[in-house]
Amino acid sequence: MHSPAFQQLGDLSPASPVILSVPHAGRDYPLALKVALRVPLAGLLPLEDRLVDAVARAARTNQTTLVQSRARAWIDLNRGEHERDPVIDEGATTIPLAQQSAKLRSGLGLVPRRASGAGDLWARRFSDAEVTARIVHDHRPYHAAVAAALQAARARFGVALLLDVHSMPPLGPGGARIVLGDRFGHAAAPRFVGRLEAECAARGFSVALNAPYAGGHILERHARPAAGIHAIQLEFDRTLYLDRKLHAPGAGFARVVDLLRSMLAALADEALSVPLAAAAE
Repeated sequence: MHSPAFQQLGDLSPASPVILSVPHAGRDYPLALKVALRVPLAGLLPLEDRLVDAVARAARTNQTTLVQSRARAWIDLNRGEHERDPVIDEGATTIPLAQQSAKLRSGLGLVPRRASGAGDLWARRFSDAEVTARIVHDHRPYHAAVAAALQAARARFGVALLLDVHSMPPLGPGGARIVLGDRFGHAAAPRFVGRLEAECAARGFSVALNAPYAGGHILERHARPAAGIHAIQLEFDRTLYLDRKLHAPGAGFARVVDLLRSMLAALADEALSVPLAAAAE
């Protein structure tokens, strides 16, 4: 029997037009993953959006929230099923290098091959059956739940907004502490992005749009602004809410929780400010 790959918080019938997704903070490392490693387990930590799920849990009020439990090293929910890496995956279709996504070329495909500071992760290749099982038991159920929550919110409110929450390493001196991604305007109406930018500015956080993170497979798959379903990727600099070792909540944790809570309220307010009939057109 397979343990649940994710946790759903909130009602199946959404109480808010805003749906929260936290796909990269999982800390469940299955035994099959551990025995295949060629590096210490700690080498996988850079792949984690460390404890950003704790931020989301503390900030949410009535939003239906999906939190992945399984580690990103097992399978990456922000990659498409086709982004299988032939270097480590026996079932991958050989794709010419020039046609591979930048993430796949860099070793960050559906099953990550590399991690920052650790290099190559795996002592062997994975069979087609192994990777297919991860897709069936982990990847597809999460995306099905996201789609169902968005459809339910859209049906109830006339509009739905997915906020896909991640964390990132510091962008360097002068870099933004928060990055919003809307796939260069293709995943969400500007009014939603504008509300998030305003919340960041009001609380003294520097924010960038689509650089260097414009949003990945989750936005590409679920956002349909013309049909009233919008999606935004949100990246927090990990140093904002973690301690100096980037391992546990730090002094800034409460401030980031407050920011995210204000963002959720702003998005709901913006979504509900448009009459239902107009939003459904």
